[in-house]
Amino acid sequence: MAKVAFIGLGVMGFPMAGHLACEGHEVCVYNRTPGKTQLWQDEFAGESAPTPREAAQGAEFVMTCVGNDDDLRSVLLGPDGAFAGMAPGSVLVDHTTASANVARELAVIAAERELGFLDAPVSGGQAGAENGMLTVMVGGDESFYKRAEPVIDAYAKMIKLMGPVGSGQLTKMVNQICIGGLVQGLAEALHFAQCAGLDGQAAMEVISKGAAQSWQLENRHQTMLAGKFDLGFAVDWMRKDLSILLEEARRNGAQLPVTALVDQFYSDVQAMGGGRWDTSSLIARLKQRS
Repeated sequence: MAKVAFIGLGVMGFPMAGHLACEGHEVCVYNRTPGKTQLWQDEFAGESAPTPREAAQGAEFVMTCVGNDDDLRSVLLGPDGAFAGMAPGSVLVDHTTASANVARELAVIAAERELGFLDAPVSGGQAGAENGMLTVMVGGDESFYKRAEPVIDAYAKMIKLMGPVGSGQLTKMVNQICIGGLVQGLAEALHFAQCAGLDGQAAMEVISKGAAQSWQLENRHQTMLAGKFDLGFAVDWMRKDLSILLEEARRNGAQLPVTALVDQFYSDVQAMGGGRWDTSSLIARLKQRS
């Protein structure tokens, strides 16, 4: 069992830190809103700290799961940041979906302090976090990865080292490219079925047994037909992720015409007031326009 600090108790971090505590790790949490910290302590056995630095003191591993590049810098850098509290030899595991550039930037700072750094974004959504069934894609040094893997395993069904620092974030971008295209395709299929007078539910039951099968189809077609969009990963966050990956594509020369189009479709959903709807809400845009 390890001594772990967990920074960021959002919809993902809250249950992830909980799994660590339930596995028997010694967990100290930090969150910018103290009320969330208290809720976590009411549910799980663990300590809390008033700053990231104090949470990180004495920890072998520090996990972060915050909003974006700037949020990550704010909890790691400066006199109250986690880096200031971490002892040489300890490892920072960042589960934030952020840019590959910020991962590389922070890894350099960590190395100067004799700290390990892994960028380790996750996929699986709120349900995956709550059920301890996340996919974790990791970038960093293999020696740090081997040390951290048994701890990360508390909330993961799949963990894989993808390459040097930044590789985890790049793999998460691949994940989001796939999801965007799949959800738009599913939205169009359901919309077409309804316009054609078919039973959308029956159509999905049939095609889910063939080549069109996907996680999105299996888990989202019923709620999409019902217009229920409160299931997890919000459109606002998806657009943040798409912005990061489209910027990366501009740097590396990748051509992503479908992803860029889906990003604009999510912009339309935001304009409809759906920024906090989950990503399957792309179908609402089609219904509005029909």
